[in-house]
Amino acid sequence: MKHNLKITAIILLMFLMTQFIGLYVVNTYATQAVVNGNVTNVTGKTLPYGMGFQDQQGQVPDLQSIIISFVFSFVIAVSLVFLLIKINAKLILKTWFFIVVVIALGISITAFLPSVSYAAWIGLGIGALLAFLKFYRRGFLTHNLTELLIYPGIAAVFVPVIGIWGIVILLVIISIYDMWAVWKSKIMQKMAKYQMDKLNIFGGFFIPYASKKVKEKIKLYKAKGKNIKKMKFKVNVAILGGGDIIFPIIASGVVLKIWGLVPAAMITFGAFLGLTGLLFFSEKKKFYPAMPFITIGIFLALAVDYLIFVI
Repeated sequence: MKHNLKITAIILLMFLMTQFIGLYVVNTYATQAVVNGNVTNVTGKTLPYGMGFQDQQGQVPDLQSIIISFVFSFVIAVSLVFLLIKINAKLILKTWFFIVVVIALGISITAFLPSVSYAAWIGLGIGALLAFLKFYRRGFLTHNLTELLIYPGIAAVFVPVIGIWGIVILLVIISIYDMWAVWKSKIMQKMAKYQMDKLNIFGGFFIPYASKKVKEKIKLYKAKGKNIKKMKFKVNVAILGGGDIIFPIIASGVVLKIWGLVPAAMITFGAFLGLTGLLFFSEKKKFYPAMPFITIGIFLALAVDYLIFVI
């Protein structure tokens, strides 16, 4: 096991919480729902801040356009981030992350607010405050609690324009990229290290913890009356990247709007099993791409959903 049982359980619990928050947020902004096995149009909340992807006639783009646009945008975004890291453009990167976090938090928080005037702006204001605390009053709770709301907000933007085949194709593409980025090019490790060392932020769950030896050393120093606050100790870090959190939300959200709540919950359970398998069977001091394992769990759940709820 890569991390001890306690840390593994915390990561899995936060992952599961984010997935269910994501289902709620996605459903709040849904324009269609499954009623008695039939897909019907519903009037959900409108995505705020101009985040809807309809064209001028109010139509959703076709599958090919969506996938091409998504992949192209993803490649451009990753390339731009890597370029900014190369030139050490810390201010630009931090500003970019801050804006994305504020908008994502605003979308999620607005989903929980009553449908009143200026609800979206109230949500944005709360999101800005939380983002400020996240970036400039950093702490374990501040960072991870805001992460629970960031990815549901982002997922709510993409779910309305993706179908079952769309999410299948995207999961395959992202999983292949994840394997290449972690095992071949090492881009993921470089970006994560830069975020933590230079920007003092990280996109995903971040849990530092001390090993048993370090805990024993701290206990010994305390017994000797030494001031441990001025000492430095090497700690382990358990992380789960933002992409590993958001794509399962998108997958379950797509299934929610097409097949219903129970099939969507099955997708969440499948993703959870995939991540659980990775965390329990991975080895210490080795890096693993999480998306291939999560994707396998999602695909197994999709197959079960199809056999039980569709055929």
